[in-house]
Amino acid sequence: MKFEIRKNGKATILKLHGRKLDSAVAPGLKAEFLVLCKPKTCARLIIDMSEVQFCDSSGLSALLIADRTMRVHGGSVHLVHVHEKVMDLMKITQLDRLFTINKKVEDALKA
Repeated sequence: MKFEIRKNGKATILKLHGRKLDSAVAPGLKAEFLVLCKPKTCARLIIDMSEVQFCDSSGLSALLIADRTMRVHGGSVHLVHVHEKVMDLMKITQLDRLFTINKKVEDALKA
């Protein structure tokens, strides 16, 4: 999966480019999360999922790695622009209670 990274102070914005967050892309994304989620360089990871229309358990696992890594050093993960089908999966798995989900990147930056 391709992605772009932007920094905004202590926030890192990761925009995912691709329709599927699944087992084909999850391992690479997990590795990228481990690199991005460093103490003192990233207090808030904002994951822009506006292009993601499908997510499976491997994709959820990658997002959970990001969340766990950020929480270890007091950071947070914010998901933005979550597609309706992906949101349905989040609700079924009750991960909507774990992640902070915002409609816009700007909202996540202010949170």
